[in-house]
Amino acid sequence: MIDLHMHSCMSDGTDPIPELLRKVREAGITVFSVTDHDTMEGALEMERLVKEQCPADVTFIRGIEFSSITEEGKCHILGYGCDRNEKALTDILEEGAAKRRNKLEKRLSFLKEEFGIEFEADEMSHLRSMNSVGKPHLGNMLVEKGYAEIRDEAIEKYIEPCKTETDRLDGGKVIRTILRAGGVPVWAHPLGGTAESELSIPEFEQQLMTLKNFGLMGLECYYSRYTIEQADMLASVAVKNGLRVSGGSDYHGENKPVHLGELNASGVPVTEDRLSVLEIISGDR
Repeated sequence: MIDLHMHSCMSDGTDPIPELLRKVREAGITVFSVTDHDTMEGALEMERLVKEQCPADVTFIRGIEFSSITEEGKCHILGYGCDRNEKALTDILEEGAAKRRNKLEKRLSFLKEEFGIEFEADEMSHLRSMNSVGKPHLGNMLVEKGYAEIRDEAIEKYIEPCKTETDRLDGGKVIRTILRAGGVPVWAHPLGGTAESELSIPEFEQQLMTLKNFGLMGLECYYSRYTIEQADMLASVAVKNGLRVSGGSDYHGENKPVHLGELNASGVPVTEDRLSVLEIISGDR
């Protein structure tokens, strides 16, 4: 089994890296990547653990997911096999972290001004200490404080009205940085991710051409939300455009109803030969 898109508690997943590795092994996944949002800390920790604990038939691929935007709209770009020591990558990681901190402060101010909601000092300190804090973290805390019954309700009611969607990394800069770091840039869930509205075909095609001109190398065609028909359609588009085919579940632990290794919504197994991106990504065996 293969899964090239999953998150740990280093971003908006719930599993610590050792627990995530245990679940990956239990699921029978032998080729995988950790792709936390705007941070590589989880991937680097996983890389160390795989080398120490896993047999030679397990392949781990260092990954990251950048929250990006172009003139066509927001997008998520996955980067595989990047050299963490490349200065351009270090710089953009710092830029991404600053944008996330800025969004957090905007949201905290919005909650206070619009709803009179304030967190305790220790809660604020915890949020500010996170590598990649996002809407799920705030949503969970709002549920714990009794402002909503479920996280999605809290996010929709209290966080979404605070408009921060344009405060993202430039998509062209992200792709160029991944390439400079020797990595492979892949457009994540190109028709829309979990809980996102689906892109129309014209919207998809416009964004695809924009990202391709920046140097995009792959499409995440096989994805937990997509039917096998949608996935195969995307794979055909990728081949026609000279792009590599990738696939991942977008597992977030308890924060999303998605299982490890779930690469389509039809329950069809996805074998290694369908994911041509594996031919150009270097991983540790």
